[in-house]
Amino acid sequence: MRQALTVLLAVVALLWLPGPSHAQNVGEVFKRVAPSVVVIRARGRDVSAGGGLTSFNETGSGVLISADGKVMTAAHVVHAMDEISVEFLGGETVGARVVASEPAADLSLLQLAKVPPTARAAKLADSSAVQVGDQVIIVGAPFGLSYSLSVGWISARWAPNTVYRSMPLAEFFQTDAVINTGNSGGPMFNMQGEVIGLVSHNISKSGGSEGLGFVVTANTAKELLLEQRSFWSGLEGELLTDEVADILNLPPQARGYIVKTVAKGSPADTMGIKGGTSTATIAGHHIVVGGDILLNVEGIPVGTATAFTQIRQRMSSLSAGSPFKVTVLRKGQVLELTGKVP
Repeated sequence: MRQALTVLLAVVALLWLPGPSHAQNVGEVFKRVAPSVVVIRARGRDVSAGGGLTSFNETGSGVLISADGKVMTAAHVVHAMDEISVEFLGGETVGARVVASEPAADLSLLQLAKVPPTARAAKLADSSAVQVGDQVIIVGAPFGLSYSLSVGWISARWAPNTVYRSMPLAEFFQTDAVINTGNSGGPMFNMQGEVIGLVSHNISKSGGSEGLGFVVTANTAKELLLEQRSFWSGLEGELLTDEVADILNLPPQARGYIVKTVAKGSPADTMGIKGGTSTATIAGHHIVVGGDILLNVEGIPVGTATAFTQIRQRMSSLSAGSPFKVTVLRKGQVLELTGKVP
């Protein structure tokens, strides 16, 4: 009798427990983290199909990570832009500048001109603890629609240099949470409201979201932007394939990095590196041409994933104001340019 009564009481207790509050929990997390999320609007220059430079605007997202105004975002949103502004929840907009950047992991760090009193810095999680199957939320500005929420799951984790040749330093989370244009650079949160990653891009055949979203892990961002000294160059371009390098008559065994655009006032601009002037299709590959082709930085040949790491380590070892040298191919001539570490 006593055993039966005990079982009955246990069943009654279970019935009185509150039911699942999935939607409410997501909503609470969103309200808590929204003051740390920002919309980033940037203006840059691009090479038109007919030649010459044209202005364009870029919209992305980011997250405030410190009370003194540090914002993490995606490098492709801000890295080679001439003007950057950051909009907070409530509409207040402040100017910003790039202070650290690592295109090889699609990461950049901004410094705000000031921090609005209503803003709140987010906490960066230890992303190594994240598991496939964990629920996550993404907050950003898809298609410029500020502070939109999407919910999903961690689908996979990808080690550095396994997904994209152009981003060999990034460890990625794959997620089915909806990612669209404008989400780039925005934070991915765990259900404790901690940042576990920064949105990079999605793979799509249709141009929309198809469940293949890639997010750079928070630990990658902490290591490359905060723990190590990062060098912002302000130039954007791409590595040449062996075939294209041969067609462009690069020196033997050289691959090179062809410069597309250079941000105004950046270290690359100050040292005289030139961006592209027209577009061309070479060996079936659409490319911006007419700009400098970087051959080496501080004597380290450009062109491999290993070179990215070596160049980063070398530049990080130099103190502010130290000179450094870059060798470029410009209109058939090999030139050596000198700059100063910012």
